[in-house]
Amino acid sequence: MRVLLLCDDQYHPGNVPDQGMQPLKAKGFALDVIYDAADFDPARLADYAVLVIAKMDETNAADKTPWRTPAVQDAIIAYVEGGGGLLVAHSGTVAGADTAMLDAFVGCKFHWHPADCVTTVDVVKPHPITAGVKAFTELDEHYHLAITAEDADIFLASYADAQGDPAKVESEPYHNAVAAVRAAGYAVKRGKGRVCVLTPGHHLPVWHNPQFQLLLENTLNWCAGK
Repeated sequence: MRVLLLCDDQYHPGNVPDQGMQPLKAKGFALDVIYDAADFDPARLADYAVLVIAKMDETNAADKTPWRTPAVQDAIIAYVEGGGGLLVAHSGTVAGADTAMLDAFVGCKFHWHPADCVTTVDVVKPHPITAGVKAFTELDEHYHLAITAEDADIFLASYADAQGDPAKVESEPYHNAVAAVRAAGYAVKRGKGRVCVLTPGHHLPVWHNPQFQLLLENTLNWCAGK
């Protein structure tokens, strides 16, 4: 199965999802990786079973120019509705200034996260994507999403303990946070295609965790309609 990974922005080095997905080649996935979104030609999406977006709306880590133009968003939406698969991973959920169309299509956008913390991810309902997956714990960014898709099938949740001073949660949310359970994975169907969102993945050990590797394998297969 051919998979295209778009990655790399100022806060999320492309080598993390790149190296994180390399082990999947042993599972039969052929992976192409693009760090510089200027090299992304949406016309080539038809060559891939699944598109993985693991980058903010920045061309690359050094170039903050938005890459999710209206034309690119239209192309990705058409690709999925025509039967393509889309995995939006971690920083891919971060909205850009003009990404409302794709954000609405995917059904979420990043809200905020506290400082890196020990985060536990666990299955909350049966789904083909979670088959065989068990709970795992890693140091990660505990993403909080605003989920707008009414049909979001949430199958994964993440938990992190309180941090810092709870009295300062409103004024200094990065260093202070209450204990929280958040949605960490959901799926939706769009036209003939499928979309999955996974929030874990700031650090490479998360990607290389055996449970997350299984989750990725299942996700790619499900997004591809298998």
